[in-house]
Amino acid sequence: MAAQVQRMSRLMVKTLRDDPADAETLSHKLLVRAGYVRRNAAGIWSWLPLGMRVLENVARVVREEMDAIGAQEVLLPALLPKEPYEATGRWEEYGAELFRLQDRKGADYLLGPTHEEIFTQLVKDQCTSYKDLPVILYQIQTKYRDEARPRSGILRGREFQMKDSYSFDTTDEGLAESYRLHREAYIKIFQRLGLEHRIVSAVSGAMGGSASEEFLAPAAAGEDTFVYCPSCDYAANTEAVTFALKPVTGEHGPVEELDTPDTPTIETLADHLGVPASATLKNLLVKVDGEIVAVGVPGDREVDLGKLTDHLAPASVELVTAEDFVGRPDLVRGYVGPQGLEKVRYIADPRVAPGTAWITGANKQDKHASNVVAGRDFEVDDYLDVVVVEDGDPCPTCGTGLKLDRAIEIGHIFQLGRKYTDAFQLDVLGQNGKPVRVTMGSYGIGVSRAVAALAEQHADEQGLCWPAEIAPADVHVVAAGKALQTELALDVAEKLGAAGARVLVDDRAGVSPGVKFTDAELIGVPKILVAGRRSGERVLELKDRRTGEREELTVEEALARLTA
Repeated sequence: MAAQVQRMSRLMVKTLRDDPADAETLSHKLLVRAGYVRRNAAGIWSWLPLGMRVLENVARVVREEMDAIGAQEVLLPALLPKEPYEATGRWEEYGAELFRLQDRKGADYLLGPTHEEIFTQLVKDQCTSYKDLPVILYQIQTKYRDEARPRSGILRGREFQMKDSYSFDTTDEGLAESYRLHREAYIKIFQRLGLEHRIVSAVSGAMGGSASEEFLAPAAAGEDTFVYCPSCDYAANTEAVTFALKPVTGEHGPVEELDTPDTPTIETLADHLGVPASATLKNLLVKVDGEIVAVGVPGDREVDLGKLTDHLAPASVELVTAEDFVGRPDLVRGYVGPQGLEKVRYIADPRVAPGTAWITGANKQDKHASNVVAGRDFEVDDYLDVVVVEDGDPCPTCGTGLKLDRAIEIGHIFQLGRKYTDAFQLDVLGQNGKPVRVTMGSYGIGVSRAVAALAEQHADEQGLCWPAEIAPADVHVVAAGKALQTELALDVAEKLGAAGARVLVDDRAGVSPGVKFTDAELIGVPKILVAGRRSGERVLELKDRRTGEREELTVEEALARLTA
């Protein structure tokens, strides 16, 4: 038979009727049940033949669009030496998520999470003149991250397939152009894949750099929360949402000490005084590289530790413990206020603007203070956006209430600038004969994660409904049992394959038509062609997997329709 035809009687696939016991997300359930992937260990997965077809189709689309913008494919090692990552500080910055190991001689290595350092070294070795630039290099490769809680199947694993590309330019204008090319390529990639997506402002985190955007696929299983404005085009990861600092004016009375026994929390304080939590000032104590720092936010808001950590990177951030209050009489647990704090850096959210008045701790047991005014009674060392974003917060662009949604991150693009080229002193000879420091961009797409995102967005109660571009086959031919039906199904499958269609044909003996139909729905090929009760008349039933529409066609009509 033609190479385009795969018989299920010879295919290594075992479908399951029930969801895996540990599966929580739709993609996890369906990709396992339909025989696309199998779990080896927590966060470690094997791709089976059907899964490999989909994974390779996603990679093919990515390659085609990367090649279209002039990018060149390479393949760098996954096992990397420690020294380049020490040079940029990321050996430590990555923390526990970095897989570290030693060889038999005791030399330190890592399993690559991203390859900025190694690509920078490659270009330093290969490019010496401005004539060698700009250049865009990319690879599709396995990446590694020591996730604390691998979950959601292939959505959050310890190893995953990723396309990472890197641009190298001699000017900031050139970097902006490389960034634009990638942005447009990503839009085309996700459109071709059939992924609904939003482009949102983001933070760079451990990657470094300035401009940064994420490509998010809205899905209930998404672990990223983003906001969007229903009135304008603003959209951002919650960690990138900003709130303008707006000082207020007005007269306030003097600070008044209040007797507030047994009120160490915002809730007990607000109940005791009969005031809304928003009138109080919450002061969270954290340790930044071991030093105690106070973080002030309105009492009705929570501190987003992720945002705080991003703002203070590469410093480590952790909550204080009871032991940290020992020997610090100036820090009264449950009654801390910013006024009178000594030797403590005070960070505040912009909502704690100069001129705002608060009820807050008086730095005495069972005592609070009212009319504590920012800028009058205490100074803020740094203003940082650190609150958890809530539905209805004002849009930074137009002021309309923002909406929250969940999504899967499928791509991320960064204008890195010169962080890595400075670390490795990557210069080329400029037009004027003087050295020019190269500037970089970094651009990632989660190839295996895109498969999971597609499964989340393209499924129904019966199973998967793959978009045609990345489906494991174009047509799923089902022989409904008897010898006549099987003979016709194989004949039609061979003709479809010879015409260039990718065909999966269910020719399994001893399997009931009901099971075959159920498996066809579960596997999710876009078109299902059934050789059934009218096979003697050479009439087939064609079903659209997504819409459920059915029609009867002669063999000739079916061949013409499916190979057009």
